[in-house]
Amino acid sequence: MRRVLLDTNGYSALAQGDKAVLDALSEADVVYMSAVVLGELHAGFKGGSREAANREVLHRFLERPTVRTLSVTPDTADVYATVKHALKQAGTPIPINDVWICAHALEIGAVVITDDAHFACVPGVRVWTRGGD
Repeated sequence: MRRVLLDTNGYSALAQGDKAVLDALSEADVVYMSAVVLGELHAGFKGGSREAANREVLHRFLERPTVRTLSVTPDTADVYATVKHALKQAGTPIPINDVWICAHALEIGAVVITDDAHFACVPGVRVWTRGGD
């Protein structure tokens, strides 16, 4: 596993010290964070009593030399459209933010670290599993 993209629950597991996620990240050359995931995290922080502390932990994580943030680009939007159409055709819709996250994963060729099983419905997306990818 060389490139990984953390889904929101993947980051949350990391922040809670999940050993399996820590091990997966230790094997990665690059860890990507989608701007979509950052939005979900910030929204969650707003609803909690530790917003400032959670933002600081995230900020320190994002400053690591192996971590890269992905913005949504026109190319990402094109991949998104392909993924959304394929899911509609297959009758397997997933949450819209996860379609964007899958688009990022496909665009950069990363394995998605998530506990959400529905990522496996997306053609071409490689999903990390506990104990190996």
